[in-house]
Amino acid sequence: MSGQEQSEQCLLRPVAHIRSPFPAKFGVPRQSGLAPELRARVVFTEDFRDGTALRGLEEFSHLWLIWQFSANLEQGWSPTVRPPRLGGNERRGVFASRSPFRPNPLGLSCVELLEIGRDGDGPYLLVAGADLTDGTPIYDIKPYLPFSDSRPDARAGYAAAALEHKLQVVIPDGLLSQVPPDSRAALAQVLALDPRPGYQQDPQRVYGLDFAGLRIRFRVEGDRLTVCAAEPLTVE
Repeated sequence: MSGQEQSEQCLLRPVAHIRSPFPAKFGVPRQSGLAPELRARVVFTEDFRDGTALRGLEEFSHLWLIWQFSANLEQGWSPTVRPPRLGGNERRGVFASRSPFRPNPLGLSCVELLEIGRDGDGPYLLVAGADLTDGTPIYDIKPYLPFSDSRPDARAGYAAAALEHKLQVVIPDGLLSQVPPDSRAALAQVLALDPRPGYQQDPQRVYGLDFAGLRIRFRVEGDRLTVCAAEPLTVE
């Protein structure tokens, strides 16, 4: 078998899975780092629970996670997509986007490393700012190097303007008290990013976001998002 044939048959195995507050895609930040108060755990699969594989990782403040868009596998890919940042009405090439509908459904996220811990299932990583749904398979972990991975003069294209758009979030005290204290700041950051699809602007519509064991219901009028319910998620 030639080198090219071997590379075309490359087998990827998850080295870990993420444990995050998001059981579903809706509401997950569209990029990593936009909600820095979000906490998640990287839990290693059985074959990769060797703590020596993490030796020296504590020297780095941030990591790259390479992962799979596992919730979109059955939908295949398209050469053009409608980026949410453009309101879902304009098309761009898939390689000019971060769309999950890709020829190879791989994602890349930069997260902050908060802790390297160990429990009954072996070592884990506590990270901040992850943009992943719970259970997402992770194929590789690499240190983030600011002197090579950061390019302050890089252009962000159509994504730049959307980063400036933030909503004012109102959570009544009675509802905020139902949110776990260590998840309140993260929830506010997630809601401020405006989880709605770009083409939905109905101020009467009630949206539901599953987060940290709760169904958070909210409305958006103008630049103001108001939470109107926080209900425990029903386990089916």
